[in-house]
Amino acid sequence: MTQAPSDDRVAPAPTVPRRTALDRFFDLTGRRTTVGREVRGGITTFVAMAYIVLLNPLILGASADITGAKLSAAQVTTATALAAAVTTILMGLVGNAPLALAAGLGINGIVAFQMAPAMTWAQAFGLVVLEGVCIVLMAVSGVRERIMNGIPPALKTAITVGIGLYIALVGFVSAGFVTRVPDVAGSSVPVQLGLSGHLAGWPIAVFCLGLLLMVVLVSRKVPGAVLIGIAVTTVFAIVLHDGFGVGGWGRTEPTLPSQVLAAPDFGLFGDVDLFGGFVSAGPVTATVFLFTLVLSGFFDAMGTITSVSDEAGLSRDGKVPGMGRILLVDGAGAIAGGVTGSSPNTVFLESAAGVGEGARTGLASVVTGLLFGATLLFTPLAGVVPAQAAAPALVVIGGMMVSQIRRVPWHDTDFTIPVFLTAAVIPFTYSITNGVGAGLVSYVVIRIGKGRWPGWLLTGLALVFTVYFGITGVEKLFG
Repeated sequence: MTQAPSDDRVAPAPTVPRRTALDRFFDLTGRRTTVGREVRGGITTFVAMAYIVLLNPLILGASADITGAKLSAAQVTTATALAAAVTTILMGLVGNAPLALAAGLGINGIVAFQMAPAMTWAQAFGLVVLEGVCIVLMAVSGVRERIMNGIPPALKTAITVGIGLYIALVGFVSAGFVTRVPDVAGSSVPVQLGLSGHLAGWPIAVFCLGLLLMVVLVSRKVPGAVLIGIAVTTVFAIVLHDGFGVGGWGRTEPTLPSQVLAAPDFGLFGDVDLFGGFVSAGPVTATVFLFTLVLSGFFDAMGTITSVSDEAGLSRDGKVPGMGRILLVDGAGAIAGGVTGSSPNTVFLESAAGVGEGARTGLASVVTGLLFGATLLFTPLAGVVPAQAAAPALVVIGGMMVSQIRRVPWHDTDFTIPVFLTAAVIPFTYSITNGVGAGLVSYVVIRIGKGRWPGWLLTGLALVFTVYFGITGVEKLFG
């Protein structure tokens, strides 16, 4: 019997789509994202934080240095946009993370209202450069990453929750939905709804409508929900302002600018005196300033990087891939802020808005950075989006971040109070650093009180924060 010839042919292997150079560089496929999502996320982050280009000059320009000199608004605007563009693009290319950097709110207040009156602006920016050098050295040596990885996961979750509450509060306050109660006799609460306990005016209505629109779009998982919400409410605000003369928008009026292009002014670039502040303010005072800058920049960035990375799903076993490179770029951001004259640059909470739109890689940061670069020429357009249109994004993203609270082991008494203090102190004091410190100090005290050694790293951090909280007394003691 003749045997039929066997078919030795091998079935062709399934075709694997070729990855583009862009895909390979940013690992778009590995992080389950697309170019479209990254571009959309990058634009959303820029829109959510573009206000810093206008706000930073207002803060730095509100103070005079020891000689009585004030900074030029045009020069600070250019410096703010330039530093944000360079450092954010650097974060995208080196750190490959959807994290945008710009002049840090709160830290710029330290430079303007504490440091500048005790020294010249050049000397103040010199201390900012030294702060960046300290943070870079800590990043290169691995100390900063060890500290971040040494903090218990429950406290990291608490930082995320606290930052969510923080950015939501920032959104409510910037829109005027929540206001401070005037310091008058008989007032029993520090904040209130609207200007008088009630909501009134079209700007507040724009915020409320934008928030509701965004909530519906997000709940329906509409692609570009946050960006669509910001765009629609901005157009509505422009119509109200330019078409019907509605006012009361705050710092940013939603009006189409009469002039689109404006030449950048680089007058502050490189005007730095590294060590002059130790002479003008005295070695003790200047050292306290430097210590405050390093501590604030270190832990503000740590909390933001951790929480935004968690929200983006980038963390693995409590650790963020490429953390060393991310921390290095963040430290370089402080140096760039001093060299350009814009105050320390750090990772912005508003990066979470882009993450909410799908950003997962550094490509989104490159997009955000390029848009900041464009504001060097199109500075007038940076003022088109009012706070009432951008603030809903902060509230929505804040709510998403607070949902991480489900990960907290509430049954473990080692963490119950420290987690609460961390999450509560961050929004109540408008400071990530204060919240991290309150949580760490209370955690270490509880562990020692229960006869459990928390380790030298956390104990050392608790001691550092104890000094930080009592820095005024320490300064008087040694001053």
